[in-house]
Amino acid sequence: MYKPHILGKNGEDIATEYLMQKGYKIIERNFYCKIGEIDIIALKDEYLVFIEVKTRSSNNYGVPSESVTKEKIKHLYRTARYYLYTRNLQNEFVRFDVIEVYFKNSEYKVNHIMQIIWNI
Repeated sequence: MYKPHILGKNGEDIATEYLMQKGYKIIERNFYCKIGEIDIIALKDEYLVFIEVKTRSSNNYGVPSESVTKEKIKHLYRTARYYLYTRNLQNEFVRFDVIEVYFKNSEYKVNHIMQIIWNI
């Protein structure tokens, strides 16, 4: 793995730990199909939550959530629909979240954006 992949993997590990501390039950990580990938799928209260994790070591190119493009959003929605279909979960309450992980030196900060609404 090269540096951006390591940074992303570390961010996903931190996001997973953060979610578990907040009472989320992690169902799956890095769900992948031909359509796309979902970083974390978790249960919280009555919601099945699809979570995109974005990790950065600086804001030189904007905040992490800004890198979730319209194309990425389409892939997330389609991948989530595929996941629900293949697991026979069509009647679930669903939510989409973004978790931003900021690294600076050996410290990090987590920003959890819940129930994000995107215009596509």
